[in-house]
Amino acid sequence: MKPNIQLINYDNRRNASQFDLLNLEYLLQLDEIRESLINYQKNNFYTILICTSGVGKHTIDFVDYSYQQGTILTIRKDQIHRYHYSDSTGFLFVFTEDFFIQFFEKSEATKCLQLFNELITVPLTELDSEQYELFVPLISEIKQEYNSLQDEYALPIVSSLLHIFLNKLLRQKSLSALQLQNRKYLPEFVKLQALVEAHCLETKKVEDYAHKMNLSTKTINNITQTIIHKSAKQFIDEIVILQIKRLLTNPNLSIKEIAYQAGFEETTNFYKYFKKYVQNTPESFRGACSKAFL
Repeated sequence: MKPNIQLINYDNRRNASQFDLLNLEYLLQLDEIRESLINYQKNNFYTILICTSGVGKHTIDFVDYSYQQGTILTIRKDQIHRYHYSDSTGFLFVFTEDFFIQFFEKSEATKCLQLFNELITVPLTELDSEQYELFVPLISEIKQEYNSLQDEYALPIVSSLLHIFLNKLLRQKSLSALQLQNRKYLPEFVKLQALVEAHCLETKKVEDYAHKMNLSTKTINNITQTIIHKSAKQFIDEIVILQIKRLLTNPNLSIKEIAYQAGFEETTNFYKYFKKYVQNTPESFRGACSKAFL
């Protein structure tokens, strides 16, 4: 089976809300979608995967994360990810950006969305049995409120419970030395990240993004050094490499076409650039992706 990226749009067929709750085991065992489920996909919504029993694996941006009871995975919208078959059980909370806009204050939304930003923190949180038990009643309440949706109060209650859930997760991250906070330059970093993700195949120059943000290149470097402890050039190159990897999952694109899309006029320069950061050739990376499906 050859990899390719499916674009998945939010589609809540149970009700018109911008939040949905799914059983992980139901999703993994649904015959009509099992085949498409294990393909790489890019969603236009946020996902929280919570494992309640068993073991499994989930791939996010080409990194495999193993999970077990008490594991929580956060997947940002537009990230490339895929499921793997398993007998694990759990829940998926899925919601759109509109859900945040409707129910969260801007400052709280910015803080909570840090959890989904893989450049700021890792997607995986492992809870021990004692920590996990603190989340169980909250998960049950969200499930109960959402599955009933009896009145106009249900969704605001779900959003409040989700807000508590995310803050508990933020606290857990801080306890595990992956501290998230309202750091200096965080709003600027998020804006810069969005610009680079949108334009990195057009330009890889720090000064171009400084111009777009009406800032100096020194300030752009201060922003990335403060938030992720990397230079702006390193930050841009990492996003470029990720975008190239995503293009390589499309079997319909030749290496030459991908090099051109990535802004390289000479294919040899594209090979050098990719190998510098991945220590592998584009063909080898594409082949490894294909083998993952066999």
